[in-house]
Amino acid sequence: MTESETEKLRAIATYQFGTGAGDALFPADEQRSIDYSSGGRPRQVHGPDGRIVSLGTDGRFTLGIEGGRRLQAALDAPRSRVVVGSESDPYVRDGRNAFAKFVRKVDPAIRPGDEVLVVTDEGLLAVGEAALSASECAAFETGVAVDVRESVA
Repeated sequence: MTESETEKLRAIATYQFGTGAGDALFPADEQRSIDYSSGGRPRQVHGPDGRIVSLGTDGRFTLGIEGGRRLQAALDAPRSRVVVGSESDPYVRDGRNAFAKFVRKVDPAIRPGDEVLVVTDEGLLAVGEAALSASECAAFETGVAVDVRESVA
């Protein structure tokens, strides 16, 4: 992976997740591998501990669990987080979606379609795509808050 490729990936991460995300997801001193599409576009970025991100055709990242761990460590709470109650823990860990009725706290900047971390007070449960805005998560008693893509086993 060239320095130019790394800088492009960092720029996308900073744009999508905010200041500090690029360096958190793609530290300078790490060996990474990239899977490319047949057209030469980066598709997945892997680090030593697993998939960090996938790059969608829309130019945005979808997080892997390793990417979620890195963002959780680097970004101050509540940024990019949906906090659910402990009663959701076994279901979300099993890969099921996080429901609005169990949301305890949420980053006020989250909008539908954003990549988010699903966490409890104990730590990261999953990564996925927000189905609701922050205000909707707080107001709704039913419905999916986060479409879980990958969960911590």
